Amino acid sequence: MNFRTDLALERANMIAPTELEGVETKTNQIDNATITSVEVKNEKGAQTLGKPIGKYITIEIPPFTSDSDFLDGRLTAVTTEIKRLLPDGEVLVIGLGNRHITPDAFGPDCANEVIATRHISKEVAKHFGLGDLRSVSTLSPGVLGQTGLETVEIIRGLVDVIKPSAILTIDALSAKEVSRLGCTVQITDTGISPGSGVGNTRCEISQKTLGVPVISLGVPTVVDGMTLCTNLIEPDEEEEDEIRKKLSLKKESNLIVTPAEVDLLIEKASRFVALAINSALQPHLKVEEILSLIA
Repeated sequence: MNFRTDLALERANMIAPTELEGVETKTNQIDNATITSVEVKNEKGAQTLGKPIGKYITIEIPPFTSDSDFLDGRLTAVTTEIKRLLPDGEVLVIGLGNRHITPDAFGPDCANEVIATRHISKEVAKHFGLGDLRSVSTLSPGVLGQTGLETVEIIRGLVDVIKPSAILTIDALSAKEVSRLGCTVQITDTGISPGSGVGNTRCEISQKTLGVPVISLGVPTVVDGMTLCTNLIEPDEEEEDEIRKKLSLKKESNLIVTPAEVDLLIEKASRFVALAINSALQPHLKVEEILSLIA
């Protein structure tokens, strides 16, 4: 079935386990977080899954829009997985997306709450009781239609100047299942192609194009309209082909669907994920100290 999804877990779930050659999956539960690791080990696995070789960590948690406590274990789960993939040294955090389009504003909104420290000297940090801060810089470069520049071109210029040890990108993703919107986090070490979730793929942001490790973190905020239709009807393969042929002739085939409460989803997801990123980058700071710095 030809579903559009950015989530490696969803792609793996659509394939019979016996056919997942070159792909290894593991799942474990930590408090309120279900963590599934999908590792694409070779080219055979990459072809099977339609994803580059690398690690894809999916963390399923209670919805961001619920009133539950973020400190119930899920923050620790996300923080731990970010730390596993990030190398030591300076990090450049990039918020991808268009902040003027609500479902796409997750990246810029989240990056806005990541604590930038590159300009703070060690002496100043110690004077204010912040200890040894890791050097972090942040940027939300907008999209091609706003700047006339490919995002990877902007980032490449920054990499040449500041020479970070790693880049952490943050972006809104597309899911196959509506139930995954606003309650799933995916972290991968393979980089990202901005806009791929909505069929507007831009130049790849990865170690191959930038020369430094790229860790990508995303939260699904939309479902492709055609994917949603075929999901609801649950047709067999012959019926699906017919449905897709009919839908491809209609304007509705280009629809992107997002929850009614997307404003709240973006607000809470951005704050939660930023808190997890700050905790991973500055592990010596307590959650309360981080919150006081970004309030």
